[in-house]
Amino acid sequence: MTTLTAPPFAVISGSQVQQALHGRESEIADLVEAVYRLHGTGDCVNPPSYFLRFPDRPTSRIIALPASLGGPLRVDGLKWISSFPENTLSGLPRASAVLILNDPDTGYPYACLESSVISATRTASSAALAADRLSSGRTRPTRVGFIGTGLIARYVHTHLTGTGWEFEETGVHDLSPKSAAGFRGYLERSGSKGRVQVHDDPETLIRSCDLLVFATIAGKPHVHDPSWFTHHPLVLHVSLRDLAPEILLASANFVDDVEHCLKADTSPHLAEQLTGSRDFIDGTLDDVLTARVTVPADRTVVFSPFGLGVLDLAVGRFVHDEVAGRGELHVIDGFFHELRRYG
Repeated sequence: MTTLTAPPFAVISGSQVQQALHGRESEIADLVEAVYRLHGTGDCVNPPSYFLRFPDRPTSRIIALPASLGGPLRVDGLKWISSFPENTLSGLPRASAVLILNDPDTGYPYACLESSVISATRTASSAALAADRLSSGRTRPTRVGFIGTGLIARYVHTHLTGTGWEFEETGVHDLSPKSAAGFRGYLERSGSKGRVQVHDDPETLIRSCDLLVFATIAGKPHVHDPSWFTHHPLVLHVSLRDLAPEILLASANFVDDVEHCLKADTSPHLAEQLTGSRDFIDGTLDDVLTARVTVPADRTVVFSPFGLGVLDLAVGRFVHDEVAGRGELHVIDGFFHELRRYG
């Protein structure tokens, strides 16, 4: 019989997370693709997310994403991520998060990681992977537009450029002129090629771009006119609630997971409620990766990723192993105290 022992417990700070992930966009893209393929084969457990809501703070929520990842990446765990949109009024990021990694043999947690960076990284890497695979067979986009210019938009841009994308023009729109100007400053400092154009309204940006990134804090659709999309762009609908159902119904739609995405009043969920059907969903990203589904070249294509907890686990384990390999884990001695069953 194998003797089991409690693993050491480590805390990994946000600065350590960022150091471990900096410049690793291509590696993370390969990791994210591997996880999507594992998810497609059923070699993981990814139950529904759990939403903690507050009657006195209706715009805020905290979400629990439990998950278990199989295969060579074997790890269990939980992401606990809050979304408090009012934070942005003070210049504080909307989201904060921690990630707990559990040892699959004993169930003991062995690491707590600052996870806003991990969450942003897996979201951005997923979006960049989708942009690459959903644009194959189409003319590769050269004009990108960002609607919403917070941390997620910045990470999506970093992962696009870090995996080989170059743009002739980058469009920017945000309800906050200060945020739009700040994002433009980031683009200029990052050395991005091409012209940067700030748009006063979403219509002109949408009509002028062939790759669109929605990364807002919108709680309900604010883009309603399908005619803005007649040039058939590729849309990374990262924030999930920007597009009216009519736009989705006029497009080819891909998600990361159908059951996850069609809930919580996302735009795809609203489209399902409107039509009483899920027939407007053309497939998952894994369907595209495995060539089970072909992406149409003559329609607007919308990717709506709800966000899978297994992606957080994979990126979190990557970070943990990187930090451990450098000998920089902050182990909390004696974190587990009662380790004798009978005292």
